[in-house]
Amino acid sequence: MTHPLVDKDYDRLVRSVYHGATEPSPWQSALPALREAIDAQVVSLVLRAPSHGDRGIILNCVRPDRDERSTTAPLADPGDWEVTAYREQFFALDPFINLPPDRIITLDDLMSDAELMASEYYLQYLQPIGLFRILGVDTGEPDGLLARLRFSRRREEAPFSSRDREMLALITPHLRQAIGIYARLNQMTSERDIYAGAVNQLSVATIILDEKGRLLNTNAMATALLQEADGLALRGKHLHIEGHTANRQLQSALASVISAQQAGEPSVVKALRVPRPGGRPALGLVIRPVPVSEWGEGQAGPSAAVFISDPDQRESASQQTLAELFSLTPAEARVAILLARGLSLTEVAESQHISPHTARAQLKSIFAKTGASRQAELVRMIIRSVAALG
Repeated sequence: MTHPLVDKDYDRLVRSVYHGATEPSPWQSALPALREAIDAQVVSLVLRAPSHGDRGIILNCVRPDRDERSTTAPLADPGDWEVTAYREQFFALDPFINLPPDRIITLDDLMSDAELMASEYYLQYLQPIGLFRILGVDTGEPDGLLARLRFSRRREEAPFSSRDREMLALITPHLRQAIGIYARLNQMTSERDIYAGAVNQLSVATIILDEKGRLLNTNAMATALLQEADGLALRGKHLHIEGHTANRQLQSALASVISAQQAGEPSVVKALRVPRPGGRPALGLVIRPVPVSEWGEGQAGPSAAVFISDPDQRESASQQTLAELFSLTPAEARVAILLARGLSLTEVAESQHISPHTARAQLKSIFAKTGASRQAELVRMIIRSVAALG
């Protein structure tokens, strides 16, 4: 008789721990599986501990009622009393925190049953929710995200056994690595969102294409431009410009940039204008390779980025941010923004219902505060400032 080399149940458990780092609700599959493996009433994963003024991030999975068909349960509602009460009040009484990293510990390792039952934490929190025994581990990155994994049982249930400790000891290194993956993905997502938000604020339409020139992603402004289909449009998943010659130039530029990306030549950049049959000003396109890591797979991944400027888009500088940058009054900031949008000083005066004399006085004050000496210099200064990110 042959024996399997791998315990399939343990293998599924480990895979669920790693998969949890990429799930929309983190560890929504792993926590029920972990709860069942340790046979606990509740399993909790604390990704950020609560503190005064911070509700933290706590994921809970509770053993389902006996009359429920499934042996596993989804994550508990974060609005449940057990979670909200701990977040808002009882975290400060919890004696089972700041464990030595990667050490498997039970609550009775720290205090006797009598000491626990006399504590405010038990009387005010554990007893009302029917919990008594706790097994846990703290793990994560030394200088990064530290997670707390806790298993809880009722008083009438058996204490956690050496087998339970051994199972958690086997899982902990995998959880530590999964926590590191989760932290890194969150950091990358946050950075991506910051940069994507900055591009949106700067009124730049962005389109990402794969190695075959197929559409992968767009920002909101690019989506609107493609939906208008005025000059630039989609045919299937490929960009298309009206007019045979213009479209041939676009396809040639895309092919050159994608070829350069695959050859590791990130400095190749192509630019062209896109005429719009509707009579509106032409769009400006810049196409450049997407940097790829040495170990990038090169298939169905980002290969080319298309940046589009639309002259019809109004300058988007924030009045408040511009005022703070250059110590302008609200009225002066409004004048500066209107000038940056291409209005003459006379048109600014009319739109703001002020006299030409007042407009000239405000412009003189703006020059003094910004250091600009000409209107063109002021406009350039505004456009190149960070006011659009406000």
